Amino acid sequence: MTASLAGSLVFAGSANYVLAADIARELGVELGACTIDRFPDGEVSVRIDTSVRGRDVFVVQPTSPPVNEHLMELLTFADACRRADARRITALVPYFGYARSDKRQGARSPVTARAVADMMQAVGIGRVVTVDAHTPQIEGFFHIPIDDLSAAPPLCAALGSHLTDDAVIVSPDLGGARRAADYAERVGRPAVVCVKRRTGGASVAVTQVIGDVRSRRCIIVDDMITTGATVAECARALRELGALEGLTVVASHGVFAPGALARLRAAGVGEVVVTDSIAGPAEGSPQVTRVRIAPLLANVVRHLAESDCSPVMG
Repeated sequence: MTASLAGSLVFAGSANYVLAADIARELGVELGACTIDRFPDGEVSVRIDTSVRGRDVFVVQPTSPPVNEHLMELLTFADACRRADARRITALVPYFGYARSDKRQGARSPVTARAVADMMQAVGIGRVVTVDAHTPQIEGFFHIPIDDLSAAPPLCAALGSHLTDDAVIVSPDLGGARRAADYAERVGRPAVVCVKRRTGGASVAVTQVIGDVRSRRCIIVDDMITTGATVAECARALRELGALEGLTVVASHGVFAPGALARLRAAGVGEVVVTDSIAGPAEGSPQVTRVRIAPLLANVVRHLAESDCSPVMG
């Protein structure tokens, strides 16, 4: 352990213990001891078994499905550390649930991302670190520092053999055009953008593809895959325009709701590349490749410990 980390502790919530352990290994430290349990009625119970008095605490807990359980566990964990007199609490939340609820959908609807931000601050969290949050404006919901890191470097490095001379980077919708342009610049390939419109509550249709995909190897880039509906429709449109078979999908977060992988397989997707921000190997086809982000997050912890929480550049 380096001197800068001597006053710091890394704890693992139950949402992604493997990632937390990987971060600890990168830092050369042991995970802090804690006990997480559930009462018979479903209430979460957290006990910190290591003294945190006067120390900097880093809690690794993506708010992935089941989102509400993992969020409540994070809040309870932070409250326990605050009451045990931790000097500072940083939440490492690589996947930030409720980020899509960043604006009102009607006169009597909530802005849930803001409500989550308020709760996290209320229990004593002093800093939040995320990876490719769905909407960057959630930073404005917090009064504490937010570091939103990019998973593009490790994901681009993992593409390897996919980056043939005929490869193109594809955004499945206009909202992801900037992300696709960033990936395209990093790997030196052209970018293509799909234009979609919603045809129902859970269905979309691609109405236009901006760019040439005929006889091209297409790499579809998105921030998360939940149902896979948007990516599947994008893949269908690309194949109809003559794209090569066996499309590749790259996403920061693999949520993978039931049926998502089957939907992608039926649409002609051959491989999905995601980070390990969300725990658990995804069963089924197409092939799922998981890219480690522990080095990225460990570097943040090291930087914050050494610089006493100076801003981190993502």
